Amino acid sequence: MKIGIIGAGATGLAAAWDFAEAGHKVTLYEGTDHVGGLAAGFKDAAWDWTLEKFYHHWFANDNDILALAEEMGVRDRIIFPRPKTSYWLDGKPVRSEISPSALFLPLSLTATLRMGLAGMFVKLTPRWQPFERVTADQWMRRWMGREAYEKFFMPLLIGKFAEQYDQVPMSFMWARIVKRTLKLGTYVGGFQAFLDELARQLRAKGVTIQLKARVEGIRQADASLALIIDGEQFTFDRVLSTTSPRLLLQMADGLAETDYGQQVAALKSIGGLCVVFALKQPLMPDDTYWLNLPATTADKSKSAFPFLALVEHTNYISREHYGGDHIIYCGDYVPPAHEYFQMSPEALVERFTPALKKVNPAFQRDWIRKWWVWRAPYAQPVPALNHSRRIPDVKTPLPGLYWASMSQVYPWDRGTNYAVEIGRRAARRAMSEEAQ
Repeated sequence: MKIGIIGAGATGLAAAWDFAEAGHKVTLYEGTDHVGGLAAGFKDAAWDWTLEKFYHHWFANDNDILALAEEMGVRDRIIFPRPKTSYWLDGKPVRSEISPSALFLPLSLTATLRMGLAGMFVKLTPRWQPFERVTADQWMRRWMGREAYEKFFMPLLIGKFAEQYDQVPMSFMWARIVKRTLKLGTYVGGFQAFLDELARQLRAKGVTIQLKARVEGIRQADASLALIIDGEQFTFDRVLSTTSPRLLLQMADGLAETDYGQQVAALKSIGGLCVVFALKQPLMPDDTYWLNLPATTADKSKSAFPFLALVEHTNYISREHYGGDHIIYCGDYVPPAHEYFQMSPEALVERFTPALKKVNPAFQRDWIRKWWVWRAPYAQPVPALNHSRRIPDVKTPLPGLYWASMSQVYPWDRGTNYAVEIGRRAARRAMSEEAQ
């Protein structure tokens, strides 16, 4: 078959791998000048490794990405350091991963025990389905206890989902607790190096990857599907779109009017952004890699910190790969209509910079060698109660058209592991239905 894939992120690339392995003729169309999607990286002049625009890592149990790496012959290039993760509490970082310091959290003994037992119960519960019938707010208040929940978890939910924090199902938290591992993985050279290697191997298998090729429409063309690119029409037996829900509905002629299209339109998501600093000095004196910053209100301007996560990447991966720079991410999730998406990059940097001094009073602005701002309007699905009933199938009602996106990996969180999983699942589905 002739296969057209829209989007050369991890989903599209993984699907192309299986289509090509099965002998089909594959063409990927990517609107930007590089492969990688949300996992793409960039490189400053003095760096040996690329750096992800949005902080990324793999868990030790991310079996789909590890299996693909094995098939590619590059599994040995994935490394798993064990960095330190912390939570900002009472004006200082407190270790938050499993460690002896968990015995000395600023909680009563009863609250500490309840939190530990509730977390263990979730970690050992094999089925997520019962958890999607109750919100995380309700479940954790009841079983973890008000003290631990309001001190640790509610501020994180507010920071991520703002006013929607008390509507998110407990299945979202179940997936995060179950998947979490102490060791965090990356690829030697950065995620972009992995994705570039995958693209190189795909080309060697005969796959065509068209960069700076933005698909404008998907139309039925007799027994085939046509992709419209720069006004020109290209026909395929199967098309896989890996775009956001909004772009899928914009491109696919007639899909929005179907029940399936209405299901797609009902999906909710928020955007993500990162301000990345290259500093001349280390920021976090305790060598923390990931610092969770609590939010007391959905209004970012009234919260103690204007963003959700402070990540010192070079406390995870050696700064020798980044020309000696100390790499800092200031990351947040907000709706695309939020002011953070309207502000100039300079204004956003000005908004975020004072938080660095709050974490380290010794910080000075002349520590900043360079900065970058990255924004993505579609970065995090927002699940609802009984969300599994709301997930559209990978097969659309338009003959030959399939859709695979982060909005469909529920209950798992978005990320390259599940991007690979759903891409390969969609490819198998398209090929099995062809065989029928």
